[in-house]
Amino acid sequence: MKPPQQQRGNVEGVLLSRKLFSSLLIALIVSLGLVCLYYGTSFAPGLRRRDRHPADGSDPVFRSFIAATSDEDEDLPSLSRDAPGLVIKSFPVCGMRFSELIPCLDRNLINQLKLKVNLSLMEHYERHCPPPSRRYNCLIPPPVGYRKAVIRWPASRDAVWKVNVPHTHLAGEKSDQRWMVVNGDKINFPGGGTHFHFGAARYIVHIAQMLKFPNDNLSNGGNIRTVLDVGCGVASFGAYLLSHNIIAMSLAPNDVHENQIQFALERGIPSMLGVLGTKRLPYPSRSFELAHCSRCRIDWLQRDGILLLELDRLLRPGGYFVYSSPEAYATDEKNRRIWRAMGDLVQRMCWRIASKKNQTVIWVKPLTNGCYSRRDPGTIPPLCSSDDDPDAAWNVPMEACITPYSKKVNRAKGSELVLWPRRLTTPPPRLEELSISPENFIEDNEIWHWRVMQYWKQMKTQIEKDSFRNVMDMRANLGGFAASLANKDVWVMNVVPVTESGKLKIIYDRGLIGTLHDWCESFSTYPRTYDLLHAWLVFSEIEKQGCSLEDLLIEMDRMLRPFGFVIIRDKVPVINYVRTFLTALKWDLWLSEVEPKVDALSSGEERVLIVRKKLWKEDDEIL
Repeated sequence: MKPPQQQRGNVEGVLLSRKLFSSLLIALIVSLGLVCLYYGTSFAPGLRRRDRHPADGSDPVFRSFIAATSDEDEDLPSLSRDAPGLVIKSFPVCGMRFSELIPCLDRNLINQLKLKVNLSLMEHYERHCPPPSRRYNCLIPPPVGYRKAVIRWPASRDAVWKVNVPHTHLAGEKSDQRWMVVNGDKINFPGGGTHFHFGAARYIVHIAQMLKFPNDNLSNGGNIRTVLDVGCGVASFGAYLLSHNIIAMSLAPNDVHENQIQFALERGIPSMLGVLGTKRLPYPSRSFELAHCSRCRIDWLQRDGILLLELDRLLRPGGYFVYSSPEAYATDEKNRRIWRAMGDLVQRMCWRIASKKNQTVIWVKPLTNGCYSRRDPGTIPPLCSSDDDPDAAWNVPMEACITPYSKKVNRAKGSELVLWPRRLTTPPPRLEELSISPENFIEDNEIWHWRVMQYWKQMKTQIEKDSFRNVMDMRANLGGFAASLANKDVWVMNVVPVTESGKLKIIYDRGLIGTLHDWCESFSTYPRTYDLLHAWLVFSEIEKQGCSLEDLLIEMDRMLRPFGFVIIRDKVPVINYVRTFLTALKWDLWLSEVEPKVDALSSGEERVLIVRKKLWKEDDEIL
């Protein structure tokens, strides 16, 4: 038998070992808990944990980390306690040099990834999206001194705060053309352009007079409604078309004319970033009644006229191309040679001159296939093959061929669209291509009219008459949401997901504008360019594709102006999940959630969540 002291020592040793084991076990459990806490969002719907590109462009860590707390946090609205999982408290904030980041149009990314792009074909201005490992998991800060009281439409057509778009280079470069003028703390827009120094208003009347339209109105009694303005500058042409009841898609690349589209959107003018390069523009065939180029510096003769043929694809039967450029009037040999070559090209495309005066020429596209069939065999450009889909427009290479009309359009000698504004609510002929009946179209319109009324009732304590100007419908369906806003002083970018691409032509046939897009990628716009984002089942759809809901939330925040609104209508689990990010996104200035009335478009049990974004600055202080 062991002595008492030795027994006591053994017992104490066993107790010490047990205490040590218990301590190690507790430490292990705590460590695992912290790991789960940090990586917990990986197991939430739609999230994929991955290595990210650092917020400041350097390795290895972000400027700040995501912090989390339990769903019992007292600062959160009570409804969030119904949501399972964690509540994300903060996202990293990008450095100020990312204040104007456009992820898929970031030329720094092209250099970093060493992508081989053809500069002469403008490939460096086309979309090149970062791979998942290089996406910025951080919020884009506003510029220093950002004015929360933005100048509202219609005053914004003529002036914006300089601090909100702090770029004055164009004011000096284009001072003789009256694009823009710095005036104290504002930037003014006199309405000038490269070929309309005396103002877009007079220039538009001049075009209408050239075409002998009644009352000098370019809409021609409602026949012309949708216009494509390529190389649009700060979009003054599109701004002054609005008074003619014409809406233009003003398009320009993110090129040396820094921030021209950002200025356009800050002014409240429909516009987006894009370029005539190697891929089709993201619009279906026969979308526009008129295309316009005022000294847009595009080489229309390159590659057998492929860029002009892209405009031909987009123009409706009998559509116009208005071209103001030195080639139309200059007498030097270089410009004469270009003019003769363009004349030869458009003649082979069966365009004819509708009018030519001073610096402007207007061509018109044929109404039928008759001219195409009368061309000599082997004429260049050829007709597109019968298996070509002229409406396929997302990441589709351009082809140097003429898109002929279908037998139905050829017989009709036109698009058979009624005049604007009846066009907005009249079932368009191309519904038949989607197997949608006129009755279903009318029902869709009625449903969205009701839904929009309910949205506005839900927001009535927060909004004023001029709260919104730039609106985006992220899943536009047939355009019913936008049509229901026709009596408000707003414009809507109708975004149709590529999985539903056929619906975009219906939107254009209604006299609205929009674009195709894949919400697994970033949109082609500057930060802080939209006042209202509407997302109907967008999150549910991209989750089916295996894309990250977190990425989409961060992208929506990038596009949304401070004090802007987000309307999310989706399934209950998605709404609950989104609510866990509201504090981190700083979307908790105001919120409202309701259970909507079930209608024919409802997808099971849905909720409507409306939130409002705060204004904050880089050091994360809420203003």
